[in-house]
Amino acid sequence: MNGLLRPLPLPAARHPDDAVPLAGSAAFRFRQVSDAQGVSHPLTSLDPAQLHRMSAPRATICGLTLDRPRIMGILNVTPDSFSDGGTSGDVAAAVARAADMARDADILDIGGESTRPGAAYVTPEDEIARTVPVIRAIRAAGITTPISIDTRKAEVAAAALDAGADMVNDVTALRFDPDMAHVVAQAQCPVFLMHSKGDPETMQNGPTYGDVTAEVFDHLAGSIARAVDAGIARHMIITDPGIGFGKTLDHNLTLLRDLAVFHDLGLPILLGASRKRFIGTITGVDQADQRLPGSLAVALHGVALGVQVLRVHDARQTREAIDMALALNGVSHER
Repeated sequence: MNGLLRPLPLPAARHPDDAVPLAGSAAFRFRQVSDAQGVSHPLTSLDPAQLHRMSAPRATICGLTLDRPRIMGILNVTPDSFSDGGTSGDVAAAVARAADMARDADILDIGGESTRPGAAYVTPEDEIARTVPVIRAIRAAGITTPISIDTRKAEVAAAALDAGADMVNDVTALRFDPDMAHVVAQAQCPVFLMHSKGDPETMQNGPTYGDVTAEVFDHLAGSIARAVDAGIARHMIITDPGIGFGKTLDHNLTLLRDLAVFHDLGLPILLGASRKRFIGTITGVDQADQRLPGSLAVALHGVALGVQVLRVHDARQTREAIDMALALNGVSHER
């Protein structure tokens, strides 16, 4: 079939015999797909390769199986993050925060440059000075949770990996720094490729799309191809539609409704919507750190559509919500 197709998830606890796992999920299966007009089609309408992309288990990353949602806890070491700037600004505070978050998070995502709308550029030297001592101290404290370095700069990624980080989270999908693909390929580490438009300083200046879902899908498909051509193993790639990065409120809502489309890329999906501005706009909550209820609603929506990784500020509360959702779908809450 031509065009983007959305698997229609069913709870694994109650499903017809002809349903297949959704991207290897233990909690959700599907037996139909929906086209852009909302018309449902049976799995027999898919070619074998497409069915495999939508249903096959996703590769383990850093020892984490992806048959259930994993939590990436946000640990910013910046003075100007939109939600928690300055709260983990010194090494001791950051390590304490990491130790607390690691009780519930499967991955710690450490960033030294804010990528909020309007944020200013940070030099690689400053970014390294903020992140590398924290990563080293986390490892020295015996915290073994996988660490992701949230950066768009190859020099920062290389220094963080050398200090004990395990993966790279690049909000530009390797576009910002031409050396980033080489660093990731040489390290043979997992990499998160996110869709974005422009840079943090300009990305919210009237972003436009003809069809936001189709354009983000095609952008991610192209980013995956370029990463593989650069020597990055395909099974090491995780995709991210980039909620809030060069998107209006309506763009964000459309992408969230269409999340299941991205299973057709055949790779894990990361959803990063925690505390973002569109949640505050809809709920009327101006203060970012007060947007937990809306953030949980978006997270559980992502879980129901088969998202494998949730990037969040509130790891414990998100873990509890996911455990409850999985239990209701007949999946053990044990991590």
